[in-house]
Amino acid sequence: MSASEIVTTPGSREGIRVERVITRGVFTLDGGEWEVDNNIWIVGDDSEVIVVDAAHEAGPIVEALDGRTVKAIVLTHGHNDHINASDELAAATGAPRLLHPADRMLWDAEFPDAAPDGELADGQVVEVAGLPLTVFHTPGHSPGAVCLHSPDLAVLFSGDTLFNGGPGATGRSFSDFDTIIASITDRLLTLPGETLVLTGHGDSTTIGDEAPDRQKWIDEHED
Repeated sequence: MSASEIVTTPGSREGIRVERVITRGVFTLDGGEWEVDNNIWIVGDDSEVIVVDAAHEAGPIVEALDGRTVKAIVLTHGHNDHINASDELAAATGAPRLLHPADRMLWDAEFPDAAPDGELADGQVVEVAGLPLTVFHTPGHSPGAVCLHSPDLAVLFSGDTLFNGGPGATGRSFSDFDTIIASITDRLLTLPGETLVLTGHGDSTTIGDEAPDRQKWIDEHED
């Protein structure tokens, strides 16, 4: 767990900032358990924000919000380590939890008695403090995985679709390597090279740093 930190973005919009909160907990899937650190992203101004993912503990996120209005909790996919604090966060803030419907089976494994508050769709625009962010449906890590893109900030919130070093994992249920490569190739690597990629775990990267390694990822997967 860590305090929030402000992220420097390539682009800017007056009054808008991006903050990161890191929480630690357990990712569970297919009977396995892994301890992981998750990045939670807060985007907005001094009055209103959105939260990208809600992992493990609501407390550090609420603390970083410092009383600001949360317009939405945008969930990049339905794995438990990205949604498991969303109920507490929603209760604390009154914000709706938004998830792509193709990941409903993952949501139901964590929250069998409650539905998400709204759905995400490809091309949908989520707006906060006058800043538009566009939803990209990028299946592969999970069927309903999404990324959020802000051209103004030159930032991509990639969830677990693209990391510093390559694509997200595809060795577990509901994932597929060819699908994630297609999503990254068609939707993400077409963005400007300076686009800052803010990931669901670990260090940030840029589109320009990752794009040259696309064929290497494919070759290593086939070996």
